[in-house]
Amino acid sequence: MLLAQISDLHIKRPGLLAYKKVDTTAYLRRCVARLNTLAPRPHALVITGDLSDFGAPQEYESLRRELALLQMPCYLMVGNHDHRENLRAAFPDHSYLGGGPGYIQYAIDFDELSLIALDTQDPPNSGGRLDDERLAWLDAQLEARRGKAVIVGMHHPPFACGIRHMDVQALAAGDARRLEALLLRHDHVERLICGHVHRSVTMRYAHTVASICPSPAHQVAYDLAPDGPSAFIMEPPALLMHARVQGRWVTHTVYVEEYGGRYPFYDAEGKLID
Repeated sequence: MLLAQISDLHIKRPGLLAYKKVDTTAYLRRCVARLNTLAPRPHALVITGDLSDFGAPQEYESLRRELALLQMPCYLMVGNHDHRENLRAAFPDHSYLGGGPGYIQYAIDFDELSLIALDTQDPPNSGGRLDDERLAWLDAQLEARRGKAVIVGMHHPPFACGIRHMDVQALAAGDARRLEALLLRHDHVERLICGHVHRSVTMRYAHTVASICPSPAHQVAYDLAPDGPSAFIMEPPALLMHARVQGRWVTHTVYVEEYGGRYPFYDAEGKLID
């Protein structure tokens, strides 16, 4: 089983650049092409929110055109930049999004894995929330899947990563504590996957590993200074690949662009090239 993850696409209206600098649609197009050429190909792709930049219908129309090129099933999640009703209207064939209004939460069962998607939106705030209703829904979904590997997806990370301007808009601290207590009762959660921060970050969380996915476009600048400014940087775009290997789950960071190679370690006679 191979589950690909991308996050924080920030698709704009055609012809517009994010922050007047980043052609996010072009970056997504290259990412889709990379996903289609991976061998073995992922069984599915999950996108953990911030699909659009302002939640506008034209942005979702553009997103739909780009994702139509994907050669694998795709599951969409909402982030703080998204608009639930506009997303549903643009993707009526994605029945798992629900008929609305209300949260966009769902569970997808594959042979070796279940994907449970949480809605952490708290409009109009940039930070995330998980209220009693959403946590109770997650608890029920996990209980129904005891004995099966589960990946839980959400947009806002439930932990601080040290980048101040992102940490102040993470999942609310009280909600994060309640989520961790809930997950401690479910040891079959293999991963808690998030977005929002535009960087690859991992930490131990409850009985599992929590990770943040980098963006296929711009990244948030690495800066752990307490007074670090809000800034982005054009580091290499990337995605995460969650793979079942010898009965265990591992996560690889895969870069969208090619950087030369593949070069052999050994020559034709089997000797190390030196």
